[in-house]
Amino acid sequence: MSLCDDTLLCNFPKCRAKLSGFAWVTACSHAFCDQHGSAEFSRSPATCPACSSALSGKLDIVRTELSPSEDFKAMVLAGLRPDVVLDISTRALAFWSYQVYQERMYQEYSLSRAEIQLKQLEKLLVQQNQSREIELSAMRGEITSLKKVLEEYKRKYGEVSERLMEKSRQYQKLQGLPQQVSPQRSPQFHRHDGESQFFSCLNGDGLKTHFPFNSPAKEKACKFKRH
Repeated sequence: MSLCDDTLLCNFPKCRAKLSGFAWVTACSHAFCDQHGSAEFSRSPATCPACSSALSGKLDIVRTELSPSEDFKAMVLAGLRPDVVLDISTRALAFWSYQVYQERMYQEYSLSRAEIQLKQLEKLLVQQNQSREIELSAMRGEITSLKKVLEEYKRKYGEVSERLMEKSRQYQKLQGLPQQVSPQRSPQFHRHDGESQFFSCLNGDGLKTHFPFNSPAKEKACKFKRH
């Protein structure tokens, strides 16, 4: 509530609703909405929810209409002496001034708490930023180290590739050389008596040689064996 605001606020903790209709006012200069006033002041002994003051007097708690009718305003102070009227008005203005002062104190308290929370959040933000910078620096160092490892692997891969290409060229050269034919031996046949003998033609009557023709030397040898 500001100085130019004409609306009171409920003094019940965590309520602070704008008062309208009926309100409960106390001798300790506090005001409450109809809901919280009815609930709090129905108990005995009654105490103020705002300052915990004992309200045992008959007129320590009053339920009043905030927007009285014209008839009420015309008759409520009628017949009273001017000093009484001024005294009542002075007390009513003092009540209002206290509400304004109380609201100002509450706003200053809220502002102070907000500033404290803001400083705490700023400190936490600075700490988080420092932590992120440390993590970022560590990650940058790790990236640099990994780049070095990658370069080393690339170098080794290049060396292995060069050696592999050289081996491939040597292998291709070897594949291009002519093949040397090794001399083949004559077939060897084993007789039943364990002796081995090399034949250029087959033994026995009626058996033919491997070739369709016989040289003169072979025919002569065969005739000699038949005799």
